[in-house]
Amino acid sequence: MKAKIRKLVTFVEETRVEMDRAVEPPTRRAAAVGVIDNPFAGRYVEDLSLLIDIGEELGALLAERAIAALGIEGASAESYGKAAAVGENGELEHAAALIPSSKKRGGPGVALDVPLGHKDAAFVRSHFDGMEVRIADAPRANEIMVAVAVTDSGRPHPRVGGLTKGEIKGVDGLR
Repeated sequence: MKAKIRKLVTFVEETRVEMDRAVEPPTRRAAAVGVIDNPFAGRYVEDLSLLIDIGEELGALLAERAIAALGIEGASAESYGKAAAVGENGELEHAAALIPSSKKRGGPGVALDVPLGHKDAAFVRSHFDGMEVRIADAPRANEIMVAVAVTDSGRPHPRVGGLTKGEIKGVDGLR
């Protein structure tokens, strides 16, 4: 792997009760987070293709780890999302090259809010969600923290209407 990985962390969250109502089956989500060296920290670089390549490798590794943490097959994952934070010597474009999603700059302990959406149809409202992750010592100034999150379901007790999971057509990625 091209990335210099300092740390890998996996989070698993299971919700069994929401507003005093049982959640059956419990909703589960997992996030795998990698903390890597930022090869371009502290300087402007026009060609970010190295980070794009790292993003492909790191994304695959983190997705595998998150899916394994849920104990499911990849095809059984319902939602996914990704986010990244660059340390103070990085630029937002470094995070964008790694992962085209939520990005920010922050220091050690910064929270990443990983946006979640249905993997097959963006308009399935029951799966609009988010998962917060943080690592106490990351990202350091010359690092990038990258997260990939997956779920085995939507939010607990969804009832805001819109397209349902059962109505997915799977044609355009939206419906």
